[in-house]
Amino acid sequence: MHIPDGYLGPQTYLPAWGAMAPLWSLASSRLRRTLSFRQLPMTALAAAFTFVVMMFSVPLPGGTSGHAVGSVLVAVLLGPWAAVVAVSLALAVQALLFGDGGITALAANCLTMAVAMPFSGWWTYRLLARTGRATLRRRQAAAAAGGYVGVNVAALATGVLLGIQPHLARDAAGRPLYCPFGLRAAVPAMAVAHLLVVGFVEAAVTALALAWLERTGAALETPEAPPSRGALRRLAIAVAALVLASPLGLIAAARFGAGTAWGEWSAGELARIAGRLPAGFQRLAPLWRAPLPDYGPAGAESSTPGAHALWYLLSAVVGVAAVAAAAYALRRLIARKGRDDRPA
Repeated sequence: MHIPDGYLGPQTYLPAWGAMAPLWSLASSRLRRTLSFRQLPMTALAAAFTFVVMMFSVPLPGGTSGHAVGSVLVAVLLGPWAAVVAVSLALAVQALLFGDGGITALAANCLTMAVAMPFSGWWTYRLLARTGRATLRRRQAAAAAGGYVGVNVAALATGVLLGIQPHLARDAAGRPLYCPFGLRAAVPAMAVAHLLVVGFVEAAVTALALAWLERTGAALETPEAPPSRGALRRLAIAVAALVLASPLGLIAAARFGAGTAWGEWSAGELARIAGRLPAGFQRLAPLWRAPLPDYGPAGAESSTPGAHALWYLLSAVVGVAAVAAAAYALRRLIARKGRDDRPA
């Protein structure tokens, strides 16, 4: 579901940045008012959770792959505005360090996975969880429905963003400059895979994680409640376990012959699939060279399976550390802004 550089033209990614700028500002303002600093470790761990969850590849029919996101779970635990911040941090680290998603397309990816997904999933959860007695089973079912709805809304939005590119920008010969596949190809490709497979994976991840957090006492009573040390410790253990298990998605994808997710192809793959490389794609794709592309140094994918899995594991450790550091840096920034905004 990550959109790489080169697939969106400036007619799309610039408005996406314009839309996300006030949303990030509003989210940080809401966090400053509603979340105490004692909740910052929970926010950092939630961001780390989404980062690691997105590393697990799910083999899909047709030789492609997909992944869960986890942003609806963050919205259920901390509120949708906290999810905007947490998931945006995870997406930024993925793009900057690992080339998963693009720099120009970062705001568009945040619109789909850090805004559309958590808000639609949270609204679904709230609607269903408030109907009747709020038992654990009902909350778990509501969270599953929220995860399913949220990831499908994000997939549909991604398909639309990709599919409108041929209609927005063409060269002198009438050929698409960016994503070469229109709405008739992009929307079904994204929607069908998520409706039939990835949506159920997201539902299971959201429901099971919420159930485990509530049973172990790691879930917050309300999004505004400060977490206990025990809750933080259990959530940290869960994130660490996911980090250690992160190569399993890589192994599963290799075992079932799952290739690159639809719309996330490299330049060589896109040229082979589309028959040519769009001119706009060629200009934008090389703008940023991630230090650990595809979660490892250059050439790691062609190394032995064991070495590739080790690099994947090390990348998960580096990514979690980077997400946590970014969350704590954001805390200092929000705190400083809050002091500056106080009347003298």
